[in-house]
Amino acid sequence: MKRVLTALVLVPLVLLLLFRAPHWLFAAAVGVVALLAADEFLLLAKGYGVKAFRKTTLVFIALYFAGLALMEFPWKIGWYSDTDALMYSVVVRVFPLLFLVMALAQENLRTALLSAAFSYVPIPYIALTLGELVNLRRVTMGTHLPFGIVLLLYFLVLVWSGDVLAYYIGRAFGRHALAPRISPKKTWEGAVASFVGVIGIGVLLFEYIDPIVSGLLRVGALSASSVLQEGAHLQAPSIFTIITFSALINIAAQLGDLVESMVKRGAGVKDSGSLLPGHGGLLDRIDALLLAAPVLWYYASNVKLTS
Repeated sequence: MKRVLTALVLVPLVLLLLFRAPHWLFAAAVGVVALLAADEFLLLAKGYGVKAFRKTTLVFIALYFAGLALMEFPWKIGWYSDTDALMYSVVVRVFPLLFLVMALAQENLRTALLSAAFSYVPIPYIALTLGELVNLRRVTMGTHLPFGIVLLLYFLVLVWSGDVLAYYIGRAFGRHALAPRISPKKTWEGAVASFVGVIGIGVLLFEYIDPIVSGLLRVGALSASSVLQEGAHLQAPSIFTIITFSALINIAAQLGDLVESMVKRGAGVKDSGSLLPGHGGLLDRIDALLLAAPVLWYYASNVKLTS
């Protein structure tokens, strides 16, 4: 019951932010989620006998999302003009080295390298993947309709549907453990139901994407940036593309769930935190999104949906 009640509160809040929040507020909200989830991840280090450089990691994540939030302001500081390029450059070239230097101060040299690695992982794993979702919402792909928002809605529906199907079908009919060492309650029956169900939902959503967008425009959930909105629409890609995209989203989401379970089991804990009743920690709630987000970003960057 707690799980359902929590979802009934969170889902409308997420949709409200997705549809109505200005860019800076959406980026700030996602940034708070990233900070809380990263903090939960870093606290798991204790279970491995490692002391993570918690403050340094969290400061970087906060600066990254501050940069994303400032991208739409006309008075933005010059070096924020290409935040993505700057931050990816820092992540790849600077932060791994910084954490290694910081590890020099560790008393136990046997865990010094582990401390550096544990401190670095939340940046690409949590911050940059969630940052991709912020960027996708901001980008309209050169059209008069907010296609980034439409794709994010599609993405969230697929991930949430897959999670619900895996959980409830697995509990009702699950007999064969999917990954007993990592997550004993996950079953092949739940995983297959999630996979098949998400493909079906993905096909249906794309089949009716045009009326869905038109309906969202009519009720004001979406706002087009041009008087041409009446004639603007989305054209669904091929059925093969839809099936492939939906399948990859689901596979990545299920792997994301297993990856986080692996980290928790290694740390000897059941949940990453206790912030969300019935769901555990915030990282427990978004784990599927983290590995699926790059799939969405790649698709959005390489497939043209407009007609």
